[in-house]
Amino acid sequence: MRAPGAIVADTRSPASLSAGSPARAGRRADPIRLFQFTAFLAIGGTERQVLNVTGGLDPSGFAVQLGCFGHHRDQVAVESVGVPVTLYPVDSLYGLRTLRQVLRLSADLKRQRIDILHAYNFYANVFAVPAARLARVPVVLAAIRDTGGQLTPRQRRTNKLACRLADRVVVNAEAIKAGLIAEGYRPDRIVVLHNGIVCHPLKTAEERRAVRHALGVPADAPLVGVVARISRAKGLEYFVQAARAVLDRTPDARFLLVGDTNIDRPYREDLQRLSCRLGLNDRLMFTGFRTDIPDLLSALTVSVLPSLEEGLSNALLESMAAAVPVVATNVGGNPEVVVDGVTGLLVPPKHPAALAQAIGRVLDAPVLAQSMGRAGRRRVLDHFTNERMIRKMQRLYEELLEQARAGRPRPNR
Repeated sequence: MRAPGAIVADTRSPASLSAGSPARAGRRADPIRLFQFTAFLAIGGTERQVLNVTGGLDPSGFAVQLGCFGHHRDQVAVESVGVPVTLYPVDSLYGLRTLRQVLRLSADLKRQRIDILHAYNFYANVFAVPAARLARVPVVLAAIRDTGGQLTPRQRRTNKLACRLADRVVVNAEAIKAGLIAEGYRPDRIVVLHNGIVCHPLKTAEERRAVRHALGVPADAPLVGVVARISRAKGLEYFVQAARAVLDRTPDARFLLVGDTNIDRPYREDLQRLSCRLGLNDRLMFTGFRTDIPDLLSALTVSVLPSLEEGLSNALLESMAAAVPVVATNVGGNPEVVVDGVTGLLVPPKHPAALAQAIGRVLDAPVLAQSMGRAGRRRVLDHFTNERMIRKMQRLYEELLEQARAGRPRPNR
């Protein structure tokens, strides 16, 4: 017996799993069989989008399955959508064991008569896209959801080769599309689908005070926070340095760093040592992984994203949805989310002084902060809802499968 909301890690073949919910009256009798593949299921932006798609697609029209290399058991907050997860455990993209898992995935896709394979990001693209082509899956999609700064030149070339096997490469920001075109990807094979998030009702003043009380933060103290996984690409050291400068001018300010890492623990330790050296021990709280992000965001005065590179940040969208003004670096897809001076402020990356100045500008102007918060929430409701994203994704799936079934040839790569 499993607890409600738990992820099911299932190593059985997808052929032995349910094909999905029966079609409702007026819908196709045979739902589209969609297999989504991501490297790991954990608390992260890509993983959340995968689960949003899984749970949001019309169950009468889609039978969805998930595949991955594994998931972090200590991150039990990943919400379940009632779909079993099939594991294909590998510890490298190379070697005989990996080849066996590729062949196993290919056999599973063929046996289950999967209509669409959608892989997400480098490791999943390289592993799952060739398997889908080998299985003659009608529609094969790759995804690239960041600007690729963490990839080596060899990995970028390998990713490009895998993406050439796909019918489309789905990206979540125009900035990513522009970068891929510069690398030689075909513009007509790239589809931009911005992230969508679930917009929760705004918290009451009493609820916000309760969150602050639980954190040990005074009700009237400025609270500045970052919500992000602890990764060097997030530029968190610049936030810590900026926090010191903000505290010098706003002595009652408090700071949160919400998130953690299963990969780069030395970086987290470096950040904690930097915080100590700067005298922020009792003012900067490292919360670790949290599952109550909407609650925490509601308690913030300013939400900060100091990334060095970014695709389209869920943290920015969630902050704006919570009517919190944002300060973010002018990188990747951030300018596609933040309207500078309207919903928040954009600053150069690797510039703690500019970061501190922008935070201070918001803290010093409560009326401006409220205006930015309201404008940010409206922008999310107008352009970045989960429902909007699901509609676009579903339309893409249906149109590509219709083309495949009509026998239209795949264009030359």
